[in-house]
Amino acid sequence: MSIFVNQDTRLLVQGITGQEGQFHALQCLKYGTKVVAGVTPGKAGQEVAGIPVFNTVHDAVQKTGADASMIFVPPAFAPDAILEAADAGVPLIVCITEGIPIHDMLRVRAALEGSQGSSSRLIGPNCPGIITPGACKIGIMPGAIHAPGSIGVISRSGTLTYELVDQLTKVGLGQSTCIGIGGDPVNGTGFIDCLAAFVEDEQTTGIVMLGEIGGTAEEEAAAFIRDRVDKPVVGFIAGLTAPPGRHMGHAGAIVSGSRGSATTKIKALEEGGVHVCQDLGRLGRFCLDIFSS
Repeated sequence: MSIFVNQDTRLLVQGITGQEGQFHALQCLKYGTKVVAGVTPGKAGQEVAGIPVFNTVHDAVQKTGADASMIFVPPAFAPDAILEAADAGVPLIVCITEGIPIHDMLRVRAALEGSQGSSSRLIGPNCPGIITPGACKIGIMPGAIHAPGSIGVISRSGTLTYELVDQLTKVGLGQSTCIGIGGDPVNGTGFIDCLAAFVEDEQTTGIVMLGEIGGTAEEEAAAFIRDRVDKPVVGFIAGLTAPPGRHMGHAGAIVSGSRGSATTKIKALEEGGVHVCQDLGRLGRFCLDIFSS
């Protein structure tokens, strides 16, 4: 088992003829992901390494049965790309694009959560994607550091995810699914969505949650863990030494007043029953101690 993606996932890539889109589409294909289509308006009939290109997501879905999309288009066009995939009924949309204005993402989220509802799940934007080790990779993460196993990983930071996963693999803790939800203030799938899915996943026996300063998502997740999660959870919060009011890389990583600081998040997680590690360098070993006890 896994969550959201597996060996049967059929992926289309929006922006596949661009340099980044093509490179990462082929990396996903090399990993074993079933990349069945690409979409670039005006380039229907072309191929990328044997992958057919279509003008629209609707055409790609109709012709190939794609049920997931990976978006590699510029920030100005990414919001409409997300909505096009949702309109075509794609169940899972992974938007890698960073730099999308907050106002545009508010419009996208309102549309996805509108009165008519949507059957599509959005991961991102500004995220590394999602991987079920050994089965399916949708994103830019280095596949080689992952190993199949039973630890679920959720993170707001791509590079911290890679560091954690590398440590987990080296101490013998394989992963069920690893998800980078993105560091922007407005995104799709959040911590609680992933936690709920991991709770229901029989393969996942432990969960690691990587948060960072800014916003209240970690505090809300802590309350959910306290009330709803019966599996051991390890937490790490990046930005413990960050000065208040300063952006720290991610658009969502800004502390305002007493809200969103590392200290308040760590306190909330500990009160929610989460095992919090404050040393990134020994996070993998810390997880081994918790999940082996």
